Amino acid sequence: MVDDDQSVRRGLGRLFKSAGYAAETFASAEDYLAREIFEGPICLVLDVRMPGLNGLGLQETLEKRGACEQIVFITGHGDVSTATQAMKSGAIDFLTKPFDDVELIEAVKLAFERAKEQLHKRGERREARGRIEKLTPREFEVLRFVIMGLLNKQIAAELHTAEKTIKVHRGRVMQKLRVTSVPDLVRVSQRAGVSPAHNPHKTKIN
Repeated sequence: MVDDDQSVRRGLGRLFKSAGYAAETFASAEDYLAREIFEGPICLVLDVRMPGLNGLGLQETLEKRGACEQIVFITGHGDVSTATQAMKSGAIDFLTKPFDDVELIEAVKLAFERAKEQLHKRGERREARGRIEKLTPREFEVLRFVIMGLLNKQIAAELHTAEKTIKVHRGRVMQKLRVTSVPDLVRVSQRAGVSPAHNPHKTKIN
């Protein structure tokens, strides 16, 4: 958790430990950003108003980093516009001091569930992209036409080549991506962020 009030850090640190969570406390956003990156699921309980970089600023910085932290905001100076901004940026909850301990623990529990889900999806995306990277540029091109729904002869026409050549490329794509059906091929492509072809000259991973 990040809060410039030492008594709050001490009290919430005890609360989280009593609830079975490993808790780290930081006096500022800058201190938190200087910590060693943790690869597992993280719930960040974050004060809004702090000297230096404030809570919303830290949330924005972590978003730009592509971090997986799920944030629960706590504040003694809540207002609708700040709460709205925090929630629109993906915060799990926005609690005004004094808040109920049970309410906070429930928000932390939800944050960890979301963090685990996000890490799982990120792992799937990384694994799928690893498979995609094994394709040659031509195989990748064929892949995007296949997930667009085109038949071999249609792809051949788009790429100005023989249908049997497309059949060979398609077979290699299926083999390298370790799939046996087009629906499976579509699922792997979606996880990797590969979009269907729109024309034969545009290949892109988002």
